[in-house]
Amino acid sequence: MKNFKEKADLIWRVADLLRGDYKQSDYGKVILPMTVLRRLDCVLEPNKQKVLDYLPKVESLKENAKDIAINKIAGFNFHNKSQFNFDKLIADPNNIALNLRNYINGFSNSAREIIEYFNFDDQIDRMDDPKADILFRVVKSFQEIDLSDMESMEMGYVFEDLIRRFSEQSNETAGEHFTPREVIRLMVNVLFIEDKDILTQKGIVKTLYDPACGTGGMLSVGEQYVKELNPNAELKVFGQEINPESYAICKSDMLIKGQNPSNIKFGNTFTVDGLEDEKFDYMLSNPPFGVDWKKAEKFIKDEASNRGMGGRFGAGLPRINDGSLLFL
Repeated sequence: MKNFKEKADLIWRVADLLRGDYKQSDYGKVILPMTVLRRLDCVLEPNKQKVLDYLPKVESLKENAKDIAINKIAGFNFHNKSQFNFDKLIADPNNIALNLRNYINGFSNSAREIIEYFNFDDQIDRMDDPKADILFRVVKSFQEIDLSDMESMEMGYVFEDLIRRFSEQSNETAGEHFTPREVIRLMVNVLFIEDKDILTQKGIVKTLYDPACGTGGMLSVGEQYVKELNPNAELKVFGQEINPESYAICKSDMLIKGQNPSNIKFGNTFTVDGLEDEKFDYMLSNPPFGVDWKKAEKFIKDEASNRGMGGRFGAGLPRINDGSLLFL
C-alpha cells in the first residue's frame, strides 16, 4: 500500500474549502461523492475519446445494445458519453454547475445510480450558491488529484481512511463502516483454508455473501484471495448495506472491478432481504456490534414464528440488545 495515505491526505485537504459553508460533520456529503466521481473519471480517461468518437456509430441501436457496445470501447461495465471530463469541467468556470450535471448524467445507468445515492445534486446547488461560490474550486482541487494509478485495494483504503476521519469529526464510530484489511485477510484465510482443493480446480465458480458489506472490504479481499490461489477461478460476490454512502462506494468498486454491481443491495438486511432467493457458497461478515434490534423487532419475530427453520431465525432469537447475533 504505497501511496493510499498520501492520496487520502490530498483529498482530506480539499475539505478545507468547505470550512465556514459546511459543518465538519457534513464534509463527507461532498468529499465522498467527489472522490467516487474522480476515480471513475480517471479509470475511464484512457478510452474516453474513443467512446466519444464511437457514439455516432451506435446512435440507431436500442438503449441496451448501445450500452453493451459502448462498454466494450470503454473497457469497463460502464461508460460516460458526456463531452466533459474533469479537465474540461475546469476549463469553463462560469458554467461549472451546469456542466458537472451534464457530466454526471453522461454516465451509464449503473454508474449514475451510485452517484444518486449520495444525493449529490443538492450539494451542487449548495456549493454553487453565490453565498458560498466554492463549486469550481472543489472540482479544480479534485482535478489535480490523480487516482488513475491506484489499485482497487488501495482505493478501498482511501475510502475507509476518509470515512474514519469524517466519523471522528462527527463523533460517530468508524467501526460500523469498515474492518481493517489485515483482519479481513485473516478471516478470509480461515474461511477458505479447508477448500483449497476445490478452489484450485480449473474454471471453478463460487459465491460469497456479506449481509453487512459496508464499503465492500470483505468481498474485495475474498475475491483477491481466490484469484491469487487460482487465476482461473471466479468468485461472484454479493452483499447488502444500510448506509447509502458506504453502499455507493461498494458498488463503484464492484463496477470498476468488473463484478456485477446489481449483486449489491441497499437497505436493512433484517427488514428487507434484498437477496432472499439467492443461495451462497460462503458467507463472511463483521456485523455491527453493540446495536439492538428494537426497530426491526416486528419483522424479525414475524419471520421467526411464520417461517421457522425455513427462514433465517429458526434457530432462535438473541436478546433484544444484541443485534450482531442475529447474523448467525
